[in-house]
Amino acid sequence: MLVENRDPWEEYQVAHIPGALFFNIDGIVDQKTDVRNLSGYFDVSLVELPHMLPSEEAFAAAVSALDIKNQDKVIVYDGKGFFSAPRVWWMFRVFGHNKVWVLDGGLPQWRASGFDLGSANPDDAVLKSKTANKAVERVYNGELTNTIAFKTEFQPHLYWTLEKVVHNVAAKNYQQVDARSKGRFDGVAPEPREGVRSGHIPGSKCVPFPEMFDGAPRLLSAEELRQKFQQAGISLDHPIVVSCGSGVTACILALGLYRIGKHDVPVYDGSWTEWEAQSDSDYPIATTAAA
Repeated sequence: MLVENRDPWEEYQVAHIPGALFFNIDGIVDQKTDVRNLSGYFDVSLVELPHMLPSEEAFAAAVSALDIKNQDKVIVYDGKGFFSAPRVWWMFRVFGHNKVWVLDGGLPQWRASGFDLGSANPDDAVLKSKTANKAVERVYNGELTNTIAFKTEFQPHLYWTLEKVVHNVAAKNYQQVDARSKGRFDGVAPEPREGVRSGHIPGSKCVPFPEMFDGAPRLLSAEELRQKFQQAGISLDHPIVVSCGSGVTACILALGLYRIGKHDVPVYDGSWTEWEAQSDSDYPIATTAAA
């Protein structure tokens, strides 16, 4: 998590729920799109897409290395309460594993409840995490992987590409909802990534992701979540697609919408970082509040 200057692996070693595995969302990614420029319009060094969804084979290889099986129930959490865990929840669902949940409040709530914490560096967890990262690298290097046991079934309705968003800007079949702060959305506050301008995809609405939970942090009730979206001018009777800066916090909105019964909300994976990097003539940037 370079933008936040955090080291999740170090945080995991300091304190984690006993028996928990470490899922590296910075490593279990599409390594072909870690740095790219789709249009050739900007300096490629400025275009970083660090969290793009890995291929089915890469995800399956990583999850197999973590010794997670198709019959397993998976509970994900993170150190902030609600940040990266919903992204992992979404990744499992995209690849057809629906037996996955997010721990409400994450590690902060676990601490507050007085439950035990692990602070040792278990050899088994270290080995599995390193093996998972290496498995992803091997897949993208074209090396054969004979230890893939986890079976995936890609769910395309949960995953949106740049091309789908372009089509939707014109067709307006889906309501585009952005999880970034209002300042970044309106173009008056800077983006955390160097070289990325602020603003939003034309026609988008803004629901900052912290509005999904309270100060504990705990996910709001279904009725409170409905009110948050409705107050932003979003109809819960019509299709919704969510985005953010790089595809992570958008998954928090997807989780909130899941709680109120919208189980088919797609995430625009490249999100604002990908859209902003394109040619303005073909991919316009709006800098005022969406209508």
